Amino acid sequence: MAYKVLTTDDSTTIRKIVKKAFNGYNCELFEAVNGVEGLALAVKEKPDLILLDVTMPVMTGMEMLEKLKAESDTQNIPVIMLTAESGKSNVTKAVMMGVKDYMVKPFKGDELIERVNKVLRLKRSA
Repeated sequence: MAYKVLTTDDSTTIRKIVKKAFNGYNCELFEAVNGVEGLALAVKEKPDLILLDVTMPVMTGMEMLEKLKAESDTQNIPVIMLTAESGKSNVTKAVMMGVKDYMVKPFKGDELIERVNKVLRLKRSA
């Protein structure tokens, strides 16, 4: 069975990097451009992992994370934060809220897959 992975990021470039990184793995990818869309997709699809940007319009990643953790249906979905912000207060707050990992942009696809593999056991597709 394919893993469901939700990328919530307002950057088209980042979403393309994520999509390319997962190419060749048995995963179904979903994309959202802000926290409102991401939250709706998370509730609907129940992904196995969420890759979440911090700084987005409409609803930030931190706001989305708070809402995810407040709902019983989504509170246990692992989250990896992807952000250009490396400030210690953001990292600390995200970790306290239960994120599995925190990656600072820019990053390479293989670095992302390495981090994801610590949360999910990815399998190459046939």
